[in-house]
Amino acid sequence: MRPSPFHGEPFQGKHPDGTAIYVRDVSTGLVWHRCSYRTLYADTDRSQVVYHANYLRYFEFGRGSLMRDAAYPYREIEAGGHVYPVIEMGAVFYSPLFYDDTMWIHTRPAALERVKLQFDYLITRSETEEVICTGFTRHCALNGCGIPVKIDSKTVQLWNSFPR
Repeated sequence: MRPSPFHGEPFQGKHPDGTAIYVRDVSTGLVWHRCSYRTLYADTDRSQVVYHANYLRYFEFGRGSLMRDAAYPYREIEAGGHVYPVIEMGAVFYSPLFYDDTMWIHTRPAALERVKLQFDYLITRSETEEVICTGFTRHCALNGCGIPVKIDSKTVQLWNSFPR
């Protein structure tokens, strides 16, 4: 089953290239952080489409971009004594990407629990906004010894302040 069409309208903030940092999906009203990525030849497999595991890299690229744009890069999180490894992930693919295709990677904070959090993702073709893939990653907050701990306060603040 194909997903509902995505149509993101600029919401707030701009990247240095003039594109919107945040967009609001007209049909759902959800706000997403948005960044651009162009597929590399190395991203494709023998069938000439982007290899499925590379979408996890795209999710990470989107997540890292969101955190940097929110002035809280992973480097600061780790310096504060927390790490957030992926403990669960999922993806649904609707249409392939090929070498040199440009995409929008949309990322948004989703669930927030005491020691776990989730990001949701939506990847669209840049030119048409056709939905390529949807997915999520769940993470667990750990201290430097690998013991689950409460999510740090700055991350909680990011969840609470993310545009609605």
